[in-house]
Amino acid sequence: MAISEQDVKRRIDSTKKTSQITTAMQMVSTAKLSQIQKHTVGYQVYAQKVESIVAHLAKSHLMNAGVAGKASSDQAISAADLLVQRPVKKTGYLVITSDRGLVGSYNSSVIKQTNDFMKEHGHDGGDDAIILAVGSTGADFYKNHPQKVGYEYRGVSDVPTFNEVREIVTTVTKMYKDGEFDELYVCYNHFVNRLSNSFHVTKLLPIGGEELVNDGKHETITAEYETEPSPEVLLQEILPQYAESLVYGAILDAKTAEHAASSSAMRTASDNASDLIADLELQYNRARQSAITTEITEITGGQAALE
Repeated sequence: MAISEQDVKRRIDSTKKTSQITTAMQMVSTAKLSQIQKHTVGYQVYAQKVESIVAHLAKSHLMNAGVAGKASSDQAISAADLLVQRPVKKTGYLVITSDRGLVGSYNSSVIKQTNDFMKEHGHDGGDDAIILAVGSTGADFYKNHPQKVGYEYRGVSDVPTFNEVREIVTTVTKMYKDGEFDELYVCYNHFVNRLSNSFHVTKLLPIGGEELVNDGKHETITAEYETEPSPEVLLQEILPQYAESLVYGAILDAKTAEHAASSSAMRTASDNASDLIADLELQYNRARQSAITTEITEITGGQAALE
């Protein structure tokens, strides 16, 4: 059944409106991406300094002795809670996704590769794993699957603040202290550039020195240290900041990748709309040409009949 000129014209107008929306959404996502990138550059300096200090402590074996005591009055996290190690019976996965769609394959990539990572570690729907979901997409997905969702956090800001992360870290640390899981991995998409991202997994709990000592980034660290005040006080101050920096850095990184994915998806949608409009306009012009030819033929035929 041939499509009428009016239907084609209607589809052209509708596609143009859709293109205007996707172009506007691309501009918004690009603006958010630029904003969060400026914020991230300053934060990375702080995160690198904190990691360097913890690496110094790890190589100096100050973390091996452990920490006793509780957090100070202005701290919600105890360093002792972050260092305690026990046999791994259940593993926690902090999965960071977006709260909305229209971000291309961003969410599906995180969920798929997290599931693959879990399967590699023997966690495939059993009671030996628990999901801590940051973002509505991941929370909704895992609620409909065998994995237990022990915690969910929705509504992360477009440019997250440090105070948002403190609530998350405090909650997951308490869950770790209460024995709801024995180790914790953070799973998220790392921002590579405006066109691509890569899946990252970072071990958050328990905090151990082996990974920092053997990662090859801090080979020039001096192993001998004298501390003032005591190592216990020093660790009580720095380890909670380190845990917060890991989660905050992961969320910032994931949000940056999300905005880039959204901008790329909307640009692709706009390009597809432009291609569709060109095809429809060609179809419309051919239909108009055919109609005009038919009219001319009818007029010519009528004139010939009169003669």
